[in-house]
Amino acid sequence: MNMSDLLAYLIAGLLLIQAGLRAKSAVRGHKRDRSLWGAFVAFAAAWLSRTTAGYAVLDSLDLPDLAYFVKHVLSIIGICVILRYVTAVYRTAGPDGERSRAIRLSAIVHRVATRASVATVLVMAVIFFFLLGKPDTATPYFMERHRGEAALAVYMGLFYLYSGVAAAVCAVQWGGAVKDAPFRSLRNGLRMMSTAMVITTIYSVLRIAFLFVITFSQVSDGTEHTQEMVTDTLLYMCFLFWGLGAIAPATHAARERYHALRSLVVLNPLWRQLALRFPDAVRHRPSTFFTRITAKAARLDTVRDLLFSPDPSLPARLDRFAMDIRDVIFLLRQHAPDDLAERAFARAEADLRPQHATEVQAEALWIRAALAMADEPKHEPAGVSAPYPFAPGATPREEVTHLRDLASAYRLTTPADAQSLLICQPTGRS
Repeated sequence: MNMSDLLAYLIAGLLLIQAGLRAKSAVRGHKRDRSLWGAFVAFAAAWLSRTTAGYAVLDSLDLPDLAYFVKHVLSIIGICVILRYVTAVYRTAGPDGERSRAIRLSAIVHRVATRASVATVLVMAVIFFFLLGKPDTATPYFMERHRGEAALAVYMGLFYLYSGVAAAVCAVQWGGAVKDAPFRSLRNGLRMMSTAMVITTIYSVLRIAFLFVITFSQVSDGTEHTQEMVTDTLLYMCFLFWGLGAIAPATHAARERYHALRSLVVLNPLWRQLALRFPDAVRHRPSTFFTRITAKAARLDTVRDLLFSPDPSLPARLDRFAMDIRDVIFLLRQHAPDDLAERAFARAEADLRPQHATEVQAEALWIRAALAMADEPKHEPAGVSAPYPFAPGATPREEVTHLRDLASAYRLTTPADAQSLLICQPTGRS
């Protein structure tokens, strides 16, 4: 395997991995993800068709240079789909989804590019199958195989003209969308993808220039080799920047999922205990399948709740946990004594633990004691709700942070703390 094949397989593999990661979103019908998935698949197939194995498979169909034609068509399809992705990115990058003149221009460009791609492929197909002469198989380069032919100049001129114009449009649109991107990883991704399209534009210009040179004059083998090496390097750089740029926004989502999972792990013990006591108050009941089999398998139920719940995403699951905890606390207020909060504050101030604030400790003690009260067999809920002077987070993010602290403090409380709190008398807050 030569270096060109190795790089082609590496790039195709990276593109297919990204396509695989986006397959679920593409199937669900998200236009932006579906467009990017299509571009990855088309370009991966184009890179595979330029390998030695790809040439061998396609040339076995007894159509000379078919591998080159397939590569060119797949590249045009990939470029056309990228323009569709550009439209989707530009439409969603602006604040509040505003539809500016640039966004409308992007949509127009996509519609024109779709028609242009169809026309380009049709003209190239007619030239390839009916007008190109017999190739010179002594060289592996397509333009050198048909040097001097007027049909080659039209065929490759159309291909590189389409590629260059489309790349320039992508560079301008992605570059213009940077300032309105809502988060840094998307801005960095747009910059890298814009850089990739600038490189592609330069690549197309150089290839067109060389096309005219070999159409009207002869060049040495050294010049031919140098040109191929320079333009191939630009092509590799283009896909490197574009691939990294396409990945960059995903790091934001990955970071969000990671933080959500960490929060879910912290909240799960508190959520699970509350949800098991009031299963009708939560949106999805906690799993008890493995616990019913053996107590040692209880952790498998936890894993099932954390990773395999019906929520569409981990952040959505975290939101559900937070809402469930608050809903159950609301029900607990009907079981708690009116002065339970006062008792909890007094106990927290007397037994201050440095890792948690007094109010958080008091809230954890209140929940533990109210839950113990609700578990008493003969206890009936009161007609009114007990005071609950513990403030939630002002924003969803602050609420999750607060609930994490609360869950950590709750884990340090015991049933003995609850019983002690329920039988004691409030001493007043200092």
